[in-house]
Amino acid sequence: MAESSEVRMEKTIAALKDSFNAIRTGRASAAIFDKIRVDYYGAKSPLNQVASISVPEARTIVIQPFDKTFISEIEKAIQASDLGLNPSNDGKVIRISIPPLTAERRKELVKQIKGIAENSRTSIRNIRRDGNDELKKQQKAGELTEDGLKTEEDKLQKLTDSFIAEINKVCEAKEKEIMEG
Repeated sequence: MAESSEVRMEKTIAALKDSFNAIRTGRASAAIFDKIRVDYYGAKSPLNQVASISVPEARTIVIQPFDKTFISEIEKAIQASDLGLNPSNDGKVIRISIPPLTAERRKELVKQIKGIAENSRTSIRNIRRDGNDELKKQQKAGELTEDGLKTEEDKLQKLTDSFIAEINKVCEAKEKEIMEG
């Protein structure tokens, strides 16, 4: 039982990290483009599959399309995203300057991060609840003794505590990155 709960909790942490990667900090990072899709021959393709993304400087991102005819499609996709970035192209590559974050925007981002982290903590607690319900069913069916139930519930609680601590650690790191950025 604890194994399936652990797998679900690990997926929650992975989803949290993905969400955090998509949040733009003051520094240039290719990860902020992970969710951007480009119309490529009629299919929505991830940006990193139609272009190479490099970060030559701390506040500059260069996107080089594999097929130069799609440069305007890539530009449109970036402008349509909620990243608030302004791409410019020279016909071969797209350059994006990452503007520094204002103090107000930093506070908004930290608030957003805390909300995402809280949703992840709630997910972890829901997984624990589901696991406990399953354990109680097993006990009623005679598959677990009362002592066995208590032992398994304790294991599940320890697992939950460790994953919530991981969420807190990831959240603090992202918060620090934003406030320094």
